Formats: sequence, C-alpha cells, structure tokens
Amino acid sequence: MKFLDLAKVYIRSGSGGNGCISFRREKYIEYGGPDGGDGGTGGSVWAEAVDGLNTLIDFRYQQHFFADNGRPGMGRQRTGPDGKDILLRVPVGTEILDEDQETLIADLTEVGQRVLLAKGGNGGWGNLHFKSSTNQAPRRANPGQDGVERTLWLRLKLIADVGLVGLPNAGKSTFLAATSNARPKVADYPFTTLHPNLGVVGVDGVEFVVADIPGLIEGASEGRGLGDLFLGHIERCAVLLHLVDGSSGTLVEDYQTIVDELAAYGSGLADKARVTVLNKIDTLDAEEREFLRDELQAAGAERVMMMSGVSGEGTEDVLRALRSHIDAGRLREKAVDEDEPWQP
Repeated sequence: MKFLDLAKVYIRSGSGGNGCISFRREKYIEYGGPDGGDGGTGGSVWAEAVDGLNTLIDFRYQQHFFADNGRPGMGRQRTGPDGKDILLRVPVGTEILDEDQETLIADLTEVGQRVLLAKGGNGGWGNLHFKSSTNQAPRRANPGQDGVERTLWLRLKLIADVGLVGLPNAGKSTFLAATSNARPKVADYPFTTLHPNLGVVGVDGVEFVVADIPGLIEGASEGRGLGDLFLGHIERCAVLLHLVDGSSGTLVEDYQTIVDELAAYGSGLADKARVTVLNKIDTLDAEEREFLRDELQAAGAERVMMMSGVSGEGTEDVLRALRSHIDAGRLREKAVDEDEPWQP
C-alpha cells in the first residue's frame, strides 16, 4: 500500500425534495382539501476517523463524493424519502482543511470521531402547510433547499509519541528496526526512507509509538531534498529523538543543521522536548566517544546520550529517556507474550 498524506476531495450534499401540490380525491367526499406532502431531506456528507488506516491512498482513486437527493413529496400527505448520507472514512490524525489549505475545519484525532462536512438540504413544504381559513385550496408548494458543494483538502498527520529527526543516513531507520517490529528500508546510502514509518517500541512494561520521517538536509524548509513535506507528522509528538551520526566528519555542523531546520519550519517543533543521541558509537573507541559528546554539548545540546542501533548498545537507556517525556495517558501497557517464561 502506498503512503499518501494529502488528498483533494469534492463533496456535495443532497438537495431537498420539492413539496407536492395535491388535493384529496375520493368518492363521496366533496371538497377534500389539500393533502400534498413535504419533500424529503437531502443526504449529508460526514467524515469519520476509523481504526486500521494510516494513509489517504483511497482518495487518490475517488475524489468525488455526492450524497443522494431527497425525493419529492406525494399526495395523501406522504413525505418523500430522505436521501442517503455518505461517509468519508479517514485515518486517525486527519485534518480537514478548506479549499485554501489554511482554514482548519476539523481535526480527527480519536477513533470514532465524526464531523459534518456538508448538511443536506431541507425538503420543501407541500401545499398542506399553506391551508388556512382564507385559503382552503392553496396551489402553492416550496421547492427543496439546494445541497452544499465544497472542495476540501485532507491532510494526514500521524499519531505518534516520539519523532525521529536527523540527517539522511543518521541511523533512524536502523534504530526503529532494532527496537520495534517495523521493517523500514535500511541501506548504506542516504534517502532510503521516502515516506514516514511507524513502529511500536516497548520498555519497562509500557509501549509507545515512534515515527521515522525522511532525513532532513540544509535548506529543507525552503524545499530542498524532500523538504519539510513530512515534518507535519511529528507535530503531535511529545518528544523528538535527534540522532547524530558519530562517524560523520562534520558532527557539529550536522547537529546545527537539524536544529536550524526545525526552527525554520515553526509549528512549535523547536520548542518540543528533545533527546540528543550520538549514534553509531560501535565505530568509535572510548576516547572518541567522550570527545564527540563534549563537542555536541558545547554546540548547545543539553544532555547527549550515546547509542548504537546496530549493536544495541545504549538503546534501552534511550528508550527510558524518551518515556520520561511522554505523559502517562499516552503510554500503553505492553502485552504479555504467553509463550515467554515469566520473570520476576
């Protein structure tokens, strides 16, 4: 399944049915009077966040969603049938924007959350409603109300607790593969990650979700490389994990590039809690590790941890540090595997 996080849709609610002009016609009943029924209400367009989806790819192949019109009223005081509603099923974390891509209509962050996008038109009144003492045979009925037609944008922002940031080939995908069941592409060249990946990691009996986004480069906020196309997926994260490649010859510059790009993007990313990690320490000796950590701290990193995603050294400490920044309400208890032996 391909990943798609932005889609344009065209919606239209149903128009209401017209009211009916009718008079009672029965044998032996003279001057039966008006009995025209009302038109039915047009169908509405709704959006609902559902479980099991993490992409908007379905909206690439269908962009038009039109609800049914209400049916006209009928004689014998019969109201026309209502039009059927139409439902757009979207992943949790989907923002619904107006045509200008700036006005936020709704933000669906929980399973089952629904929002009305376009209300169906009301049905018109039949001539029965216009009967009075001075007008006992009205030949008037209202037309149905027109439906609402809109152009909307759907923008997906993944629901994750931790966001991975760093330059290409900093080891983000390796870390995600080593700590979760996710299997992102891992290779020894940059830009192996072309779309966000999610993984569920566990530590000390609890689980949380980590999002790996494509690597940033200098000028990403201006559209270079993959740009800031995927930074929106970490706006909801509680903490950012900033991985710095310990084998790079430009360590401080690499660190500062990511810090500057987060600040240039805005949306509060620069103010989020951040855990800075010196990665790939399996290629360094003890003296080099201490020297590089001191350099990062001198560049502005408050606390630098050390880790190797390949060997697993230090990964558990990093996970514990991330957990300390996540609210208890966002953590989930880790499922116990019955096949594993119990340990005190």
